[in-house]
Amino acid sequence: MSDTLFTPYRLGPLELKNRTVRSAAFEAMCPGNRPSQELFDYHTAVARGGIGMTTVAYAAVCKSGVSFDTQMYIREEILPDLKKLTDAIHANGAKASIQLGHCGNMTHRRTCACKPMGAISGFNLYSPTFYRQMSREDIESVAASFGKATRLCIEAGFDCVEIHAGHGYLISQFLSPYTNRRKDEFGGSLENRMRFMQMCVREVVKAADGKIAVTAKLNTRDGFKGGQEVDELIEVAKELRRLGVDAITLSGGFVSRAPMYVMRGQFPVPIFVHYFPWRQWWLKLGVALGGKIVSPTVPFKPLFFLDDALKFREAMPDFPFIYVGGVTSRAQADTVMDAGFPLLQLGRAVLEDTDFVNKMAADAGHCSQCEHSNFCIGRMYSRSMQCHKNCVDITARLEKAVQRINAQNEKQERKLGYRESAKLSE
Repeated sequence: MSDTLFTPYRLGPLELKNRTVRSAAFEAMCPGNRPSQELFDYHTAVARGGIGMTTVAYAAVCKSGVSFDTQMYIREEILPDLKKLTDAIHANGAKASIQLGHCGNMTHRRTCACKPMGAISGFNLYSPTFYRQMSREDIESVAASFGKATRLCIEAGFDCVEIHAGHGYLISQFLSPYTNRRKDEFGGSLENRMRFMQMCVREVVKAADGKIAVTAKLNTRDGFKGGQEVDELIEVAKELRRLGVDAITLSGGFVSRAPMYVMRGQFPVPIFVHYFPWRQWWLKLGVALGGKIVSPTVPFKPLFFLDDALKFREAMPDFPFIYVGGVTSRAQADTVMDAGFPLLQLGRAVLEDTDFVNKMAADAGHCSQCEHSNFCIGRMYSRSMQCHKNCVDITARLEKAVQRINAQNEKQERKLGYRESAKLSE
C-alpha cells in the first residue's frame, strides 16, 4: 500500500484530509435548475463516506449554458440551498467543490431559453436544433458569468471551483479545431482558440482572489480523428497554469463525437430508450436504431486515462495534476499515488457505494463492485443519476438488460486481458 493516499494535501488555500475527490459526474438531481433534497442527501453521504472533497457537477454559469432541465445554474435565489449543502458537507468532514461550465451548442431553446450558441454555427443532432455562432458580445458576457458564478459560489460556502474546459462543452468547443473553424481572433491557431478559455479563467481566478481553490478539467485528447491531441493539450495545460489554476484534472472525450471515450464501456441503449419520455419519441427511435453506431463501445479498462495523463506529468513534473478514470480499488488508487499524482477523482465507484473511500481505508484489498454497465449514464439524461443496485424504480426487464451488458463487458474485457489484470492489481 502507498503511504500517500490517506495523508493531507494542500490545494491552493485549502487543506484536504486525504487525496480523494468525488469527480464532477453529472447527478441530474436539480429539477427546476435548483438543488434538490436528493442532491443534498447524495453529497452528504459521499462526505460521510470518507471523501476528501466532493464536487457538485456541471453547474451552468448562466441560463444559456444549461443542457438539461435537471441541471443547476448559478444564481442568487439558490444560494440558501447551496449554503445548506456546503454546511452539511463540511459537518461530515469533507471539503465542497463545484464544477462551473457552459454547454455551448449542446442544448435546445426549450431548455436554455434562447437560441443555442457555440464557437461556430451549426446543427445539434442530439436536441435536434440549429445553433448560432457567438458574437464578441456573447463571448464577453459568458466569460463575465464565470466570474459572477464564482463569487456566488464563495458566498455559498464552496472551497473550490472546477472550470469545465473539456468534454466538448463550450470552452472545449473553442479549443478544439473540430468545433472551432472561426476566422476571427478566436479561431485558427491554438493561441487564438485559447482566447475564450483565457477570458473565462481570468474572471474565475480574479473572483476567487485566493479565497478558494481553482482547478480546471481538461481533455488529454478529444478521442477521435480531427480533434485535439495530447501535444496540443499539454500546451493548453501550460497556459492554464500560467493563468493561475491550482490543479488540473486530466480527462478526455467529446460528448457530441466520442461520448464513450469519456466514460468507457458500452453505450446502454435499452436504458436510454426506457427512460426517454414518449414525448421525445424521435430520440427513443434514434437511439434504438443508431445508438451503437453514433456511440461505439470503447472498452473499459482499469486506469484508462493513465497512459496519457503520464505524458502531462512528464511535460510538467512540478505541477499538481489530478487523476481521473477507472480507479476501482485501493491497489489502483495507490498506483496513481505512486505515479506522482497528488489527488485522484472517483466517479462511478462512489455512486455505486458512497462508503467506498472509508472501505479503502479499512481494507487494502477493497474493490468497487461497480460492473460498468453504464446504467447510471443511460438514466441520467432523463432521471437522476443512480446505480442500478440503488435504483428504486428499476424494472425486471431493465435488470435483465443490465445483466446482458455486464456479460458482454466481461467477455470483452477477458478477451483484451483487462479483467485478469484488474483482478491481479487488486
